[in-house]
Amino acid sequence: MNILFTLLLVLQIGAAVAMIGLILVQHGKGADAGAAFGSGGSGSASLFGASGSANFLSRTTAVLATVFLVSTLMLASVGSKRPVSSGSVLDGVTAPANVSPAPAPAEPAAPVTGAAQIPGK
Repeated sequence: MNILFTLLLVLQIGAAVAMIGLILVQHGKGADAGAAFGSGGSGSASLFGASGSANFLSRTTAVLATVFLVSTLMLASVGSKRPVSSGSVLDGVTAPANVSPAPAPAEPAAPVTGAAQIPGK
């Protein structure tokens, strides 16, 4: 169970880091509007073609987001399972040998009589 938890955690962290990198590399929607007015320069000479990079990056981000979601759900499922125990946690606890038993309660004091007694009671 511990190995599965560790593998899922590594998968989730890897997907998160890769997603962060891909999201930071992608162009926003405003970048396309700026390129239409002449401020975008080298959008056409890329490794994936004119619009291929945006399509490839967005699909890869979607796949990584799915991997992240599935690993999160599986981590929650694996992490919520607890070992089944038949008794209480305190069943195996014993008192230390050097502790003396509690002292007996003191005898109650005799009622006050005489001048200190409250009249009417």
